[in-house]
Amino acid sequence: MTAAQRADGARRRAASGTDREWGTRDLSVRFGKRTALDHVTLRAAPGQIGAVVGGDGAGKSTLLGCLAGAVAASQGEVQRPPAARVGYLPSGSGVYPDLTVAENLAFRASVYGVSSAVAGQRVTGLLERTGLASARQRLAGQLSGGMRKKLGVVAAMVHEPELLVLDEPTTGVDPVSRADVWWLIIIAASEGAAVIVSTSYLDEAERTASVLVLSHGRQLAAGTPAEIMAGVPGALRAIRGRPQEDEQPRAWLRAGQWRVWDPPGACAPGPARGGAGRDGGSVIQPDLDDAVTVAELGSELRPADRVEGAGPGLAGGAR
Repeated sequence: MTAAQRADGARRRAASGTDREWGTRDLSVRFGKRTALDHVTLRAAPGQIGAVVGGDGAGKSTLLGCLAGAVAASQGEVQRPPAARVGYLPSGSGVYPDLTVAENLAFRASVYGVSSAVAGQRVTGLLERTGLASARQRLAGQLSGGMRKKLGVVAAMVHEPELLVLDEPTTGVDPVSRADVWWLIIIAASEGAAVIVSTSYLDEAERTASVLVLSHGRQLAAGTPAEIMAGVPGALRAIRGRPQEDEQPRAWLRAGQWRVWDPPGACAPGPARGGAGRDGGSVIQPDLDDAVTVAELGSELRPADRVEGAGPGLAGGAR
């Protein structure tokens, strides 16, 4: 986002009085006896993009559904604008397959009380930039997966929402469509919207202003990407060969090389251990992918595997 875009977004927010932050505080959601979210706090700031990351079943969709008003909270607080000022893309495409691209957008605009003239001016540039302009009269059900996702994001933006909630908008789409979707997301933030995106791509999350890491409905870490990376406890090593047996619960393979996390208090190995081709490896600086992996490992280690001081221990969110 350029300085001019940030300044324009600030002017929009000041003119409309929408500088308020949205989000959740100590949010819990239960479906019968199952706890989907357990005391989760999420901050959504105007003009900024926040990411929610986690594996399948982490609670990402439930959290975003609560923030958008589609899922009821069992406990805690949810702060969001009035429903007419929220844009929401669920985990599907969020569009009607038996309507054309133009009909989908016209219907969404009418639901939010946006005149056809205003909506037409707004979406024309978005459709042209994302390659959808030539598909205006095609049924949404006949579009590729990437085009449907882009249409869903445009539809969620058509009324210039104060809060834009997008549930995995780039999952399963091609690289060009991913870039187009992120262009739309940046446009929304530059216009002053608070944007929350769930994603399974940590390279995407690393671009955002804030990241929330979820696992099995619990908050493992929260903060800026830099804070989360800097808050990784202990040390991370890249090693040649396979990890030792005692290291295996704390090791994972990435890009063809094993990485081992040594929690605080663990005894780091010497320069040569275990046999031919295996040594203590070299200490490396974790990126966001490593930090999230360590957070998950720290929460899942069995008591017998734990070292004093181990655990997520990451900035702003370890529970």
